Amino acid sequence: MCTSIISNRKKTVVGWNLDILDMEYRVREAQDGVYIEINDKTEGWMPLFGANSRGDFVGMPTCWPFDERSNPSENEPNVIMLDIDLLTQKKTFEEVKRIAEAETVSSVPGVTFMSSLTDKNGNVLHIIPGQGYKYYEKPKYQVLTNFSPFKMDSETHPWMGWDRYHIAEKMLKDATDDFDVKDCFTILQKVSQEVCPTVVSMVFDVTEMKVYWCENRQWDHIDMKVFDR
Repeated sequence: MCTSIISNRKKTVVGWNLDILDMEYRVREAQDGVYIEINDKTEGWMPLFGANSRGDFVGMPTCWPFDERSNPSENEPNVIMLDIDLLTQKKTFEEVKRIAEAETVSSVPGVTFMSSLTDKNGNVLHIIPGQGYKYYEKPKYQVLTNFSPFKMDSETHPWMGWDRYHIAEKMLKDATDDFDVKDCFTILQKVSQEVCPTVVSMVFDVTEMKVYWCENRQWDHIDMKVFDR
């Protein structure tokens, strides 16, 4: 599952719910980022989601239903590696955008992982492997859940998050110009999940360069890290 949101008003605020089942995760603080890492049997701990000290944020929702066009082909850039490279500052947002514009991005066999990427200026890049990309220059708000923005609800799946999308979209549309971290957590709480549980909810106040997060829907136990500006 998962839900990714951004609001560009007086502040640029990014929100992310990580909804996973039967996967080992951890939140790791570092000088240059706050990473949500997944323990892969082959690769070990992989920093797949989170915020960095440059002002980028990486979310990676799964696209339902699976689209076989996302299966990897030789020499195609892989969405997971692009996300990791952006998050760990090996590539810039603009470099990833140019790759998405010029090449077909693939995912892993049998799973269509999407990218929901933002930069310090509030620009948004959604990459849907095998289908294309959508770029939004500092939109007032944007939402991505677990369906392709190219298909919308033309194909359905129990985990596509159509309801979560509309809840978050309406709340963002109705929000005031003072939209802040607390408001972002309110949306994340509203769209949080239990069946495929929300294990991390993270909010990045890009304007203030502060990252906030809680685990397992414990909304009263929020941690924070401040990046140097």
